[in-house]
Amino acid sequence: MRERHPDVTTASASVLLVSHSQDDFGIGRVAEALRRRGARPVRLDVDRFPRDIKLSTALGPGGVRRRLEDAGAEIGGDEISAVWLRRLWAPNLGEGIPEEYRGACVRESMAALTGWLRGLPARRWINEPAAEERAQDKLRQLAAAASVGLRVPETVVTNDPAEVRGLFARLGGNVVAKMLTPFSTSLAGGAPFVFTHAVAEADLDALSGLRQSPMVFQERIPKARELRVACVDGRCFPGALDATRYESIAVDWRHPDVSEVGIGWEPDALPRDVEARLGALLRALGLVFGAVDLIRTPDGEHVFLEVNPAGEWGMLERDLGLPIADALAEALLAPTENR
Repeated sequence: MRERHPDVTTASASVLLVSHSQDDFGIGRVAEALRRRGARPVRLDVDRFPRDIKLSTALGPGGVRRRLEDAGAEIGGDEISAVWLRRLWAPNLGEGIPEEYRGACVRESMAALTGWLRGLPARRWINEPAAEERAQDKLRQLAAAASVGLRVPETVVTNDPAEVRGLFARLGGNVVAKMLTPFSTSLAGGAPFVFTHAVAEADLDALSGLRQSPMVFQERIPKARELRVACVDGRCFPGALDATRYESIAVDWRHPDVSEVGIGWEPDALPRDVEARLGALLRALGLVFGAVDLIRTPDGEHVFLEVNPAGEWGMLERDLGLPIADALAEALLAPTENR
């Protein structure tokens, strides 16, 4: 049984924006950009499901019917022409559930939510769920980036201390360590977060923790600037930080100590060949949107670090006036044949 794709014009398009209730700036900008184009944004805060939001998937002789109800407002799945999968957090079940059942309830809620989303007949996704899941693989990213001609750092993912010591010796000690996946879902509040950090020679005698958790060890690239590039449907919107102002303090610009330096995002531009390679990378990964992190070396070379399919870009629009929300709205409303 399959749901048919609705015939949608921009004026009648309903676009589902999937995020969480604390996400305001970026999703608000995209919603407004959609309204200016005559479309109807419909917000789904996943942390309010299943307590406050009703989702239903019904299968029967007439096919499949999907329904979303929030605060009395209702929309059918066949009315949704496009989906922006901005954030997908675990459902918030609240209090009153015995702890022995909480894990099972979270799994059931997440299964119902993701099944509902994946079954939508929307013709446009940013990003399509299966492609986004595959693109989260950092090693796959690096291999794809190298295949389109981007320079990538020498990298080892391992739980073997001997591999780390070998890389350290081969690179003359110019090595950083990082996590393969985010250790925290947020930089705000008291949640733990593991920052990228330089590996010192003394660290080579303290690698026993790798037995519990493998890590990424990577060539440390000299920095003049660090770039965050919001890539949307073939368009690149770069912003940069002056790395010379903080690299002696911390490797990772997100580290709290860096905020004391008072650095800010600055306008930047990419060479055409780098823009073309980033576009080729996102196509290879099946992504419409990705937040790409690059290093520009003192020699002017661009080195790829990673692409986050749901990465932050709001600071680039807020501080630099880059029209990223407009680009996302245009991509969500673009005719399918142009994608």
